Amino acid sequence: MSYNLSRVIISLDMGSKNASSADNQQATISDEYLAGFVDGEGCFYVGFSRRSDLPLGWQVITEFHLSQNLQGKNVLEAFCDRLDCGYLKPNHPKSLKDKSLVLIIKERKDLREKLIPFFERHPLYSGKKQDFEIFKKVLEIVEKRNHLTKEGLSKIINLVFDRKRNSRKRYSKEAILETLGASETTR
Repeated sequence: MSYNLSRVIISLDMGSKNASSADNQQATISDEYLAGFVDGEGCFYVGFSRRSDLPLGWQVITEFHLSQNLQGKNVLEAFCDRLDCGYLKPNHPKSLKDKSLVLIIKERKDLREKLIPFFERHPLYSGKKQDFEIFKKVLEIVEKRNHLTKEGLSKIINLVFDRKRNSRKRYSKEAILETLGASETTR
């Protein structure tokens, strides 16, 4: 297996002849570096929330998260600037120990028009590639408003829960499907 070493290159653009002035240095982080960074630290999040005001009683939440400690804030800002969307916030604001930051992109238009095309141009290589593909399929279902039907929501549930990974889930697949009056055969 060969590796593309340019994926981890950060170039330094010296804006002036005075290389010692920090004000005159602008770090340029490549798209490949950012994609590789997401391979390690990113999350294509699909969650479910009970909502009695919705027809099926469930909201589908789609968000992209990218976490980093304070020393990596520049990488989060670079990704936010590159995509021209998202915002930074403390990852665990009530924690006295965890002072990490998280970049969040949750506007569906930004996910569809900026995030998805970025990763189609700069593919992921780890297990995040499969997470990205599932995320993309979920967004397509939501964009078509099919998540508002039992069949569409069941499809999303199956996509998300059939991906084997170690994560904490608030609701089980069976519990959500049971509320829909759906069975596992709705695949």
